[in-house]
Amino acid sequence: MKKYIILIVSIILFPVLFSSCLESYLDKSPESGLTKDDVFKKLDNFKKFFLDVYEGRQLDGPTWRDWNIKMGFPFYFGQWDQKYTWEGLTDAADMGRYMEGQTFKSGQVSAFVNKFTYDRARRPILGSMFTAIRICNMTLENIKLLQADQVTIDDYTGQAHFVRAFAHFELFRIWGPMPYITKVLGPTDQWDIPRLSKHETLLRIAADMDTAATFFAKADLMRRDNPTPGAPGNLTNVDQARPNGVAAKAFKARALLYAASPLNNELGVKDWENAAIANWEAITLAKANGYDLQTAAKYKDNYVGVTYTNEQLWGYNYGGWNETNGNQQGMINGVFGNSKSSWSGECPTQNFVDKFETKDGYPLNTQTERDAAIAAGKFKDQDPYANRDPRFYIDIIHNQASNLIGWTNSKAQIYYTMTNGAAVYSELLDPSYLGITRTGYYMRKRWSEMSVKNKGSKNITDPIIRLGELYLNYAEAANEAYGPSGAAPGTSMTATDAINVIRTRIGMPNVLAQYTASKDAFRPRIKNERNIELCFEGHYYFDIRRWKDAPAAYAGPLMGVDIEKVAVSTSYPTGFKYTRYALSSDRQSNWKEAMYYLPFNTEDTYKMRAFVSNEVW
Repeated sequence: MKKYIILIVSIILFPVLFSSCLESYLDKSPESGLTKDDVFKKLDNFKKFFLDVYEGRQLDGPTWRDWNIKMGFPFYFGQWDQKYTWEGLTDAADMGRYMEGQTFKSGQVSAFVNKFTYDRARRPILGSMFTAIRICNMTLENIKLLQADQVTIDDYTGQAHFVRAFAHFELFRIWGPMPYITKVLGPTDQWDIPRLSKHETLLRIAADMDTAATFFAKADLMRRDNPTPGAPGNLTNVDQARPNGVAAKAFKARALLYAASPLNNELGVKDWENAAIANWEAITLAKANGYDLQTAAKYKDNYVGVTYTNEQLWGYNYGGWNETNGNQQGMINGVFGNSKSSWSGECPTQNFVDKFETKDGYPLNTQTERDAAIAAGKFKDQDPYANRDPRFYIDIIHNQASNLIGWTNSKAQIYYTMTNGAAVYSELLDPSYLGITRTGYYMRKRWSEMSVKNKGSKNITDPIIRLGELYLNYAEAANEAYGPSGAAPGTSMTATDAINVIRTRIGMPNVLAQYTASKDAFRPRIKNERNIELCFEGHYYFDIRRWKDAPAAYAGPLMGVDIEKVAVSTSYPTGFKYTRYALSSDRQSNWKEAMYYLPFNTEDTYKMRAFVSNEVW
């Protein structure tokens, strides 16, 4: 039976508000004197209309708030008062303060799902994305009126296809398959638009991205800063935050990887073959246009410290942030930002910390794996942070983590001491901070290193898609299609090679041979490598769903580490006693099959007379 959707009618058929002086161009009455030509013929007016997809706003009472595609940017998602991050909604992290995010991952979201749909003060992803889709469709239908040079026309045509595909992709990842809207719907059009299959939705997204790339190529905008072919760009173009041709090919490749994944696959191995080829093409194109992996020494430049890097195929820079910037309060704990009551922050669980291998390549995910690493002399459970993957020290603040400028001895103090039968807490476990870590860890990867004890300001950038991801995408698809040692036709790289490119960049050895003997043996290492390389970049929540690994991930128990300062001894060589423990029952996660997708608002559900809605949870 075909499925139909009606909830989008109020979004795609009725006027939206804009913050520019042309705020009502979507819905001006004839007597206003504004015509279609006024909006679409003059380049300045056209820009004010179209560019709202990136920076548009709507009124929320007396306040103008963002209503644009930034809602789909992972780092932007974490910048709101409810202290949500995509990782904090999974087993990867606890959020310190007990708020709605914990209710979400325990399996109850329907009461506040409006914060993801239309609530302008939060993250109205649903409304924002459908508005962007409508703007793109109006642009594509009327761009023939634009009086501009062909390069400009091709550029905006490419951007409109790209943004339309991006918006559909974000809707798909969160709510599942939707109608793929490619025309401006009016009051006389059919409203019951078929809801496509998951697989077909992703193929339509990939096709739109391919079309975007074609127009960007015609405009000579495979990247915005136009370097000499094969040379790095200058990264300073005034439109650097706008998508380009390489990014379009990369998003096409990402969409095809999703289409091949267990949750969405319809063509079996063929889907994996298509994904492998698309990702190889995107890698080749990126390299030809001067993109490359950052060196290990400059790895963190992808997130903080500089405006853009040549690893970022498309990114968004938020400017300079200091230690008290409130946008950080859902990611960085108040103990760093000096807010005892409001800030929360991502606190990685012990479950996630265990994904970081030893620097010799020994996995530590399970007790069996840890025992094997201990037997090989590569790991000590009472010196757990020695001899680890270099990314561990970049991504995680752990007890005695070094280079914490301004803090005691420049080291992270996350422990307690028993004195006269009472626990005395160290500075990073100060219980007067409501959001203090319950896991024994803080997230470091996206932190600027600015704090109340190291005041300053640093650039913050969201690498929405970067070259490192494409190697991981290719490795995953190539392994499923051709095995660890096979390569896609016309390529020069195996799945094993692609993973080792990522590992070599950061100083890790090649994947140990026992894990590359077969497709099934290699698959967990590919997933683990992706978890680590892309951690806290907004991928994990969606990856464990497309892999159908979410039920096991949410089954728990979610773990932390208890750290007591003790006398140095043979048993406790670092002077700390490390004990794994399960977080309290109210901080555990719970899986329901409905949690693959968010439900819709109750009022929208009532409108769906011919549509089988997502299950409410």
